Amino acid sequence: MAKAPKMTDIAKAAGVSPMTVSRAFKSDASVGKKTREKILKIAEELGYVFDSTASNLRSQKSGFVAVTIPSLNNANFADTIRGLTEAMRDKGLQVLLGYTDYSIENEERLIEQLLRRRPEAIVVTGGRHTERGKRLLENAGIPVVETWDLPEDPVGHTVGFSNADAMGQMVEHLHAAGARSLAFIGGDDNGDTRGADRRRGFVDKARALKLEYRLVSLGKPPVSMREGALAMAEILASDPRPDAVLCVSDLAAFGALTECQRRGISVPDDIMLAGFGAFDLSEITVPSLTTVDAHAYDIGEKTGALLADRLRGELSDDASPEIVRISPTLKVSRSTAKR
Repeated sequence: MAKAPKMTDIAKAAGVSPMTVSRAFKSDASVGKKTREKILKIAEELGYVFDSTASNLRSQKSGFVAVTIPSLNNANFADTIRGLTEAMRDKGLQVLLGYTDYSIENEERLIEQLLRRRPEAIVVTGGRHTERGKRLLENAGIPVVETWDLPEDPVGHTVGFSNADAMGQMVEHLHAAGARSLAFIGGDDNGDTRGADRRRGFVDKARALKLEYRLVSLGKPPVSMREGALAMAEILASDPRPDAVLCVSDLAAFGALTECQRRGISVPDDIMLAGFGAFDLSEITVPSLTTVDAHAYDIGEKTGALLADRLRGELSDDASPEIVRISPTLKVSRSTAKR
């Protein structure tokens, strides 16, 4: 096995000191443009990768932000990570990702493990945590951001929205479209705290409008297309059938829609259907799905901008925690056309 090239090898080939090589990789102003370009070219030719560990220990800056998300294959969370990464890229900050699988117990373990790696900040999805998880965040000594939620008692900064209010807005839309009885498809426990908030918003608004409603829960979160189809089959077998069905996500709504099509049930003529999340598929289904756009990319971008300014000294983190409110957009489409 060939030995990895060292900084001294680069310095010797470039005719400079190892310190100059180190400074070149950190874009230090004391290194001229031509010298830096020469050093970087030699490093590339030799296959050298700069090891920032020692430098980070001296500066007490790791260069990364820890982030926990509940799902790796959810397009919304992927967009949030993309927005976060792009907002921090020019500040030299990178993301270290942790996957909770919709479990606040998993989140607690991840928070501890991530904090051991000395991130410069930590971003978590949602505002509900175990008692110990919340304590770890409160005592982390670094900026903390809770996203995709508006917790009543935030740990630090917040970038998000009320899932309950957003779902309540959807119920109001369906009521205005002529629905007087509703069903909600979601998970069967509170592991998905945002899903639980959407369910709560559905129930609260249905009661306020004096609408008949029922809850159909199949499986643990996240609710898949298959589970959406199974739940819709249960709903269609009921008597009387509800006027409209709301789903915790667009994926569940797509499964519900295909079940209607298999059974020859017309959407929206026989039953109205709506989702949540503004996934790409909501625009290409037939009929297209009414949904809620939570602006996932904006959540990440605003989180990244908030952290970048503080971590690179442009804003102090000693002031009161910042609350950045995202305004979800109701996207009305053919699946809830008025009767």
